[in-house]
Amino acid sequence: MRRVVVLAASGAVAAGLAAFVLLLPGDGTPGSSGTAQAGRAARAAAPGPADPLTTEEIQRAGALATAGMRSHLAAGRAHLLYVERDDGKDGEGSRRAEAYVYDYARDELTVRTVDLGEGRVVREVTDTGVQPPPSRQEEARAAELLLRDPRLGDGVRSAYRRAAGRELGSAADLALRGLIHAAPRGACARHRCLRLFVRLPDGTFLDTSRIVVDLSAKKVHTLEW
Repeated sequence: MRRVVVLAASGAVAAGLAAFVLLLPGDGTPGSSGTAQAGRAARAAAPGPADPLTTEEIQRAGALATAGMRSHLAAGRAHLLYVERDDGKDGEGSRRAEAYVYDYARDELTVRTVDLGEGRVVREVTDTGVQPPPSRQEEARAAELLLRDPRLGDGVRSAYRRAAGRELGSAADLALRGLIHAAPRGACARHRCLRLFVRLPDGTFLDTSRIVVDLSAKKVHTLEW
């Protein structure tokens, strides 16, 4: 009787081992095949060092570069201009990004290099007198300051009304393009100032040739010819 029980138990163990072997990963079962394919797809989808930054990488690099200065960003004292891929030789073989942050209170540009693999800032350079092209957010901010001006703002609204046949809702309704205005003297010799080009709905451009928006001082200046 004991011999029969032992034989039965041995048969059960053997069957269990056989089932275990059949379920090992990579043996062709549906689950293991799907896992392997998913792994290969993830590796294929991972960007290489020379590939453009993904949206997720841009957001992550911006967050890492501005950590510790959230209050300045919220108050408008500083602004994350944009994030670009770092093409420097120091970062060969790794995914790196450069984040451009402008401090309007100090009129300083800081470029922080973020190693996306390590998840940290690996280099920081701060300088004054450097004015990179404006961001889209800065163009919109300059238009908002222009609309707040008692005299010039009314002129923009009137021109828009004639061109569109309707009232101007906000600065978002304007087609904008901004250029940095660098002056040899005066406030804009140090401040971050923009010249705005405003395209109206009928295809014409608003005459803004004498208007300069000082983002550092949050003021609008009219140039004297």
